[in-house]
Amino acid sequence: MAEELREGLIAGPDGRPRCFWHGNLPDYLHYHDHEWGRPVADDRRLFEKLCLEGFQSGLSWLTILRKRDNFREAFDGFDFERVARYGEADVERLLGNAGIIRHGGKIRSTINNARRAIELAGEHGSLARYFWAHEPQPRERPAVLDLATLRANPKTEVSARISRDLKKRGWTFVGPTTVYAFMQAMGLVNDHIEGCSCRAEVEADRHRFARP
Repeated sequence: MAEELREGLIAGPDGRPRCFWHGNLPDYLHYHDHEWGRPVADDRRLFEKLCLEGFQSGLSWLTILRKRDNFREAFDGFDFERVARYGEADVERLLGNAGIIRHGGKIRSTINNARRAIELAGEHGSLARYFWAHEPQPRERPAVLDLATLRANPKTEVSARISRDLKKRGWTFVGPTTVYAFMQAMGLVNDHIEGCSCRAEVEADRHRFARP
């Protein structure tokens, strides 16, 4: 087990090696296998993930994952055109919703970012076209993706560049570490550790994926 943890891999219930971080918790394992790193071009999902990464700040992703359905219901499925129209009554409604993270700053940030998302999608045609235009080139990626590399790089030059640009556009709660976690989850990079049984599957998905 010590060797497995050092390498960042653990055996799943089916015996296949996987990244260690899901801890074989059923819902987290499903997220690891079927969502994390799979390329996404749907604007709502991209907006949702960036907002939820903001809500995660100071918390674990598992906490957010287990509340995700509540967030989706509370924020109209993260339809940013609808969220952009929220006012103070909606803020109060959301602050009273025990099913989500009741943080006034993060709730207001989501509303602000919805308005900024409309502007960004209008300028670039879609959020997907904007974010995928920032997909790192092979030369910008580590030669070997192991646990030490991941822990040493919670952010990258690309995520810092996106973060700076979004902040200039008025987005909030989009620091470079938050943006990199978003990139990992939405498939702009494949950060499944070498030896993880999902790494090749995700790479195949990325190869087939039609960039916006």
